[in-house]
Formats: sequence, structure tokens, C-alpha cells
Amino acid sequence: MSETIAADQLRLLIERIERLEEEKKGIADDIKDVYGEAKSTGFDVKTIRTIVRLRKMEKHHRDEAEMLLETYKQALGLA
Repeated sequence: MSETIAADQLRLLIERIERLEEEKKGIADDIKDVYGEAKSTGFDVKTIRTIVRLRKMEKHHRDEAEMLLETYKQALGLA
């Protein structure tokens, strides 16, 4: 009996994962469409992706990353 319960539980978990993966694919397609819309409007998609990544970061992590970038640019004579 417990093998049947474990098998049923495993099947349900796998089905949930499959549904979530399908939802994730749909969301990824939606995001791709929005980036395409931004590009067709004349925005630079690479810059938008950078801004989205930066907005996900906490302020102190963003400040640290910007400081390191500036330090490296100065070291290479790019600033």
C-alpha cells in the first residue's frame, strides 16, 4: 500500500513540475516578445537587459559592482 502512495505522490510531483515548466516556457516567450517590442520601438535591448539585471540587485551589491567596474576601467585606461 505504501508503495502505491509513494508512486502516486511521485507522479503528482512530476506532473506539477511539468506544468510549472510549461508555464515557465510561456513566460519566457512573453518576455522575449516584450524585448522584441522594445527593439522594434528603437530601444537598445542589451541595455534594457542590463538595467533589468541591475534592478534585481540590492543597492549595496549594485554599488559594489559599479565601483569594481569603474576600478577595472581605470586600471585599463578606459575611464
